[in-house]
Amino acid sequence: MRLRIAAMLTAVTLALVLAPLASATPRATALPDDFLWGVASSGFQSEGDSPDSNWMRYIRQGKTDDRIGSSVDFRHRYRQDIALAKGLGVKVYRVGVEWARVEPKPGVIDRRELAYYDDLVASIVDAGMRPMITLDHWVYPGWIADRGGWSSARTPAAWLRHNAMIVDRYVRYHPLWVTINEPTVYVQKELQKGGIAADRVTTMLDRLVRVHRTIYDRIHHRDANAMVSSNIAYLPTVEPLVDTMFADRIADKLDFVGVDYYYSVSPTDLSAANAAVDRMWDASMSADGIYYALRDLHERYPRKPLYVVEAGMVTEDGKPRRDGYRRADHLRDLVYWMQRARADGMPLIGFNYWTLTDNYEWGNYASRFGLYTVDVKTDPSLTRRPTAGVAAYRAITAANGVGPSYRPSRPAAWCSLVAAPASCARPVR
Repeated sequence: MRLRIAAMLTAVTLALVLAPLASATPRATALPDDFLWGVASSGFQSEGDSPDSNWMRYIRQGKTDDRIGSSVDFRHRYRQDIALAKGLGVKVYRVGVEWARVEPKPGVIDRRELAYYDDLVASIVDAGMRPMITLDHWVYPGWIADRGGWSSARTPAAWLRHNAMIVDRYVRYHPLWVTINEPTVYVQKELQKGGIAADRVTTMLDRLVRVHRTIYDRIHHRDANAMVSSNIAYLPTVEPLVDTMFADRIADKLDFVGVDYYYSVSPTDLSAANAAVDRMWDASMSADGIYYALRDLHERYPRKPLYVVEAGMVTEDGKPRRDGYRRADHLRDLVYWMQRARADGMPLIGFNYWTLTDNYEWGNYASRFGLYTVDVKTDPSLTRRPTAGVAAYRAITAANGVGPSYRPSRPAAWCSLVAAPASCARPVR
């Protein structure tokens, strides 16, 4: 591993010395009127009082720092949160439909919970926003876990039967679709928590590819103009290799390339490793990295529109970050670099901020991503309190970006390794 790192850094250094600096106008051109500003959430992380599932079992087994409890009680406060999203001026609200909630036993549909999702999706539309529906955000019913989860040959058929029903039910709203959230991280989490054994990783990936391809065809059979994707968790430097496991295998069944971007890497800052040990707030965030992630994906999938399905900032329990980066500044910086990407020919069509409110971050409540903060562990009222990011996002959506005179609050990283070696050899300034 050390030899590989040394070789990579040597290659990057040579590329930086030998290649001319990229020239580009520093102005941030406003995004088009049809640009899709949005917010994102997931069912399990925000709904609370969750039924039996693989993740509820991981929690009961002591594999997480915190129990989930009521979370931010989105299950009963979704209309309030939809109103908050509408107040931001966004056009898209990403939500998830939880399989474990709808089908608690094989073949048994909980009509009350299905009615909840009916009203959730309809309420988003009534508020003037377009739903983005995630079919699988890492959670499956307990009875699927009893069968062995994704190790079981029966799981793909059960998954497809359930999600065909969900697609048929909501396709009339013409939502954006995310079939499987961050598939490679899904596999990694299942391996980490014991949902699959190491020798079944390839099997799970093969089955995720199969269900994506099949449900994609189902969606397009019902809506020829549907927009379907499966979002990539962009891992600095190694993403092209990671994509051979999933994204490359479904590229012909993607209507847009969805990307989630959070952390940066450079030769002098490898703090992104903190994200792997659930100390995400100690991982550096360099907003210019989103430009390199988008450029890399555009060059590898040149005929596909791009959509930032998730991006945002994390703090520890809402406290100021050690690096001093503030949510509003980080948001404006992200938008600046997205505008630069669009101006440089990258077909970016939308951006969702992760997330509207704080929620359960796959094991803990310390990781705070919300535009609205919620003190789940100390505030029984679960009051949504606006951060400075709320006013910043309202101004951004109203103006379709940051103004032409805006300059990022932080300089671009020296020799970014987000999409190395190109991100270092062809920097954007």
